[in-house]
Amino acid sequence: MSDVNRQWRLAKHAHGMVGPDNFEWSESEIPDVVDGSVLVRNLFLSFDPTQRGWMEDRPSYIPPVKLGEVMRATSIGQVVESKNPNFAPGDFVQGLFGWQDYHLASVAGPLTLSKVPDGMAPERMLSVLGLTGITAYFGLLELGEPKPGETVLVSGAAGATGSVAAQIARIKGCRVVGIAGGPEKVAWLLDEAHLDAAIDYKSEDVRARITELCPDGIDVYFDNVGGDILEAALDAIAERARIVLCGGISGYNDVKPSPGPNNLMNLIMKRARMEGFIVIDYMRRSGEAIRQLAEWVDSGELVVIEDMQEGLENAPQTLQRLFTGANLGKQLLKIADAPIDR
Repeated sequence: MSDVNRQWRLAKHAHGMVGPDNFEWSESEIPDVVDGSVLVRNLFLSFDPTQRGWMEDRPSYIPPVKLGEVMRATSIGQVVESKNPNFAPGDFVQGLFGWQDYHLASVAGPLTLSKVPDGMAPERMLSVLGLTGITAYFGLLELGEPKPGETVLVSGAAGATGSVAAQIARIKGCRVVGIAGGPEKVAWLLDEAHLDAAIDYKSEDVRARITELCPDGIDVYFDNVGGDILEAALDAIAERARIVLCGGISGYNDVKPSPGPNNLMNLIMKRARMEGFIVIDYMRRSGEAIRQLAEWVDSGELVVIEDMQEGLENAPQTLQRLFTGANLGKQLLKIADAPIDR
């Protein structure tokens, strides 16, 4: 085991497009393991659009990352040393371990880690069986309430959450149209995820294609991007439509806020409902989602797509991939092999 803990710390709050200049590389000693604590070797880091919000100096649903702090991220790691009876060396665990090689979970506060179930690929707990899949599951089923035969439109449909939400809608017997950027993503939606149709927002007129592909209107719209695409979808909603606001990645890096949709009156005219949510509101029911998602994955009904980059040194560039549309599926970063054989 190395005696150096490599880390990326927040050097500058986010303003405009995030990039390497927002972070500072540092090295420190690996913390000593005291009674009750657990030392974790980080193996995989999760990258999510919400991290952009954590980098801003403003209140949110959790406190922002402070300047000089290790950049926050959900991670999968392996226990390498333990003085806590609930964890043993070799255990795979997950938690908010951050952009660093090693994380010490201390008894000073609640242990911010949980075990990965035996027999499961650890990285899967960061994608379809982690917050990504849980978000898609509850956002679509609890807020969207899709019914067999209805038309469901999903933006960001080749991304981490959108790809799961779109496939759940298909599994539930809906007609599903996905919006994504570029021919590779559109091909994946049609050939691998087996959606009914897909729109390439980079090369097609999104508003015209929605009208063409959803002639009877949109019953459920699962939105990950906001902006002009949200406005285009609102133009085509059916009566009693449900619009689920999961994210607005198109505007996360805007220096000035973009104008909001100018057609919100459609919600009144169509007696539709638009609602936002955050997955933490459903975490007490996470087991329900994980069990069902795992069943769908095992049966082949739900296809998993992960974009795996490598190397802790590439963490800033990997985060940026989310906002340039470079990722296909869940964005992950592998930073080490498991040091202990299981």
